[in-house]
Amino acid sequence: MDTTKKQFSRSRAALAGYFPTRVTNGINMKNTNGMIITVCTVALLMTTHPGWTQDWPQWRGVNRDGCSTETGLLKTWPEGGPKLLWTAKGLGGGYSGLSFSGGRIFGMSYRGADEVVWALDLKAGKELWSTRIAPADEKIGYPEGSRCTPTVADGRLFVLGAGGMLASLEAETGKLVWQKDLVKEFGGKMMSGWGYSESPLVDGNQVLCTPGGPGGTVLALNKQNGEPLWQTKDLTDKAAYSSLVIATLGGVRQYVVLTDASVAGIAAEGGKVLWHAPRPGRTAVIPTPIVRDDLVFVTSGYGVGCNAFRITSAGGAFKAEEVYANKVMVNHHGGVVLVGDHLYGYSEGKGWACQMFKTGESVWEEKGKLGKGSITYADGHLYLRFEGNKGTMALIEATPAGYRETGRFEQP
Repeated sequence: MDTTKKQFSRSRAALAGYFPTRVTNGINMKNTNGMIITVCTVALLMTTHPGWTQDWPQWRGVNRDGCSTETGLLKTWPEGGPKLLWTAKGLGGGYSGLSFSGGRIFGMSYRGADEVVWALDLKAGKELWSTRIAPADEKIGYPEGSRCTPTVADGRLFVLGAGGMLASLEAETGKLVWQKDLVKEFGGKMMSGWGYSESPLVDGNQVLCTPGGPGGTVLALNKQNGEPLWQTKDLTDKAAYSSLVIATLGGVRQYVVLTDASVAGIAAEGGKVLWHAPRPGRTAVIPTPIVRDDLVFVTSGYGVGCNAFRITSAGGAFKAEEVYANKVMVNHHGGVVLVGDHLYGYSEGKGWACQMFKTGESVWEEKGKLGKGSITYADGHLYLRFEGNKGTMALIEATPAGYRETGRFEQP
């Protein structure tokens, strides 16, 4: 087990940006054989102002869009990187992202034969509690550990283990409240063998996830006790590695799901499929959908590219019309963010890229400055996290004018 440091900024936006999306949803190092090996140490660095202004309570932040509303952050970084504040060791292995709420950091990992959820004190890095939720699933590809980012809501954590164990815990104590096995209880089936990577979505009294398979692609359970509320019998695609997002389209609150074969909108009340658009992926469909107004943007790797669909409603009937399909943004697992009218992310074969959201046109590409990784937005800047050996962090301006870097550092 590698013990190289993971780095975290004091900005929640930068912290989240350290983690490539889904299948490699952690800070990964590679051994001489090119295989990903786990990192089990966390370090906190000061990269912004001393005040804490917002929580980051779930995957990709408050709105699941990878964007933070924090301001007053550093516009440049000092030589050698921000000041190291503390280090926490021995947390376990895996690709789980982090969530922050109430002065605590929450994460998941494998520790020996167990899959665990844990909490750290945000100021000092001390572990406050850890709770086992399932045996470590060693049958999945890259079995180093968890993939899910914990969701924090109303004093609870909601997590999904790599083997399909959905669980709710008390955020304060780590006490297990309820558990549900997506495979055994709901017929869950994934598109390929890298384990469940989704982060549960909480909406009102519902907690939602994507077991996939003939029992129904999307599942809603009672947040308090885990009892099932509905499952989409009219949508039975396999689960991918993407997470659900909330949207209001045609005046109706709904959940947008990206699967191995399609993208669809599911009514928040009752789970009816409101609209459905075929959109085949390959091998692993990972990035989270982006929704603004009536447009739904999706992208995935393995040569597939990106699509945008315009969702309209007339007389209660929904329609999905494809606006564009191209390979400007072929995003594997680093995620994409929408800032203004532009999308930013890493596109395979092209490097870091900027794309027009409404038309799909390419604005700029930069292949030589930094390799593939994750992206997060805050205060006019994009935080880029390289997935390779050095774990390089880069800060660039969020502008369609081009790749303008204002700082970088490598993990200590």
